[in-house]
Amino acid sequence: MDPVTAPLAPPVAAAPFGRAAVAMITPFTADGALDPAGAQALAVPLVDEGGCDALVLSGTTGESPTTSDAEKETLLRAVVEAVGDRARITAGVGTSDTRHSVALARGAERAGAHGLLVVTPYYSRPTQEAVAHHLRTVADATGLPVMLYDIPGRTGTALTAETLLRLADHPRIGAVKDCGYDLLKSSKVLAGTGLAYYAGCDEQILPLRALGATGCISTAANVAPGAVRAVLDAYDAGDTAGAARRQLALVPLVEAVTGSQTPGAVAVKALLGHLGLPAGPVRGPLLDADDLLTSRLVDALRTTLDRTADAGTGVPAATGAAVPG
Repeated sequence: MDPVTAPLAPPVAAAPFGRAAVAMITPFTADGALDPAGAQALAVPLVDEGGCDALVLSGTTGESPTTSDAEKETLLRAVVEAVGDRARITAGVGTSDTRHSVALARGAERAGAHGLLVVTPYYSRPTQEAVAHHLRTVADATGLPVMLYDIPGRTGTALTAETLLRLADHPRIGAVKDCGYDLLKSSKVLAGTGLAYYAGCDEQILPLRALGATGCISTAANVAPGAVRAVLDAYDAGDTAGAARRQLALVPLVEAVTGSQTPGAVAVKALLGHLGLPAGPVRGPLLDADDLLTSRLVDALRTTLDRTADAGTGVPAATGAAVPG
């Protein structure tokens, strides 16, 4: 069926956090200091060339556990200044300490964030009632919309469907970044609430959109934003076969960046550094990619971009420098 004349996909929920979002890295200078100018230099092409309508700062890929509160605020202010009138900027404020998360949320509001990303408390493994209380407390602390971050593989605590259904009644809790790898749970919440769902795992962009999710928060989009957005564009134009081709074209990059034992921040920073774009080192306890890993990552990016071109996206697959040979 011609995608131009095909019936459109079912409407998405309202997109208070954008549609095609990037889980952006936090660039550092060579000596490990925060690089606000580098963050601006990354953010502008992601939005203006890559077609991303949202950026998420200080999340997992942004190395939030190793940046200070002051660094988080400086980073946020720099990115809001660079692209805040052209993209939704969401600030990660989740910690394992409710008081700390509240303080970060209020600081993000003052710094100009458009929304908050709040992960479930990690390490202490609170009960579902305690998790819900924590998330409500943070949501009550500001006037900003809140996206819940369900990533039990990192936090040790999943948000159950029942907890999500209850939290959906909060006037400022409007979305979920879903890294739970539980499509049944996601389906129950999508069917029973108005929460906007965002695929937080790149391999689930199309599956979740087909269930009614709003969009994605992508790690791979740091280096291939157009290729990621093209999956959503094709599906929303009614071209489901084309959307599948575009999703499958992402597999080499997604597997290399998020499907191995290498943390996403390490992989993305290695690729950006290879492309001559601001990135810098990762902070300990993470370790920078060595030459062999970087070579494998570059090969995966090149394969994905080649496959994306073959899929006929009609949009630039990557921003910044071309992938060198």
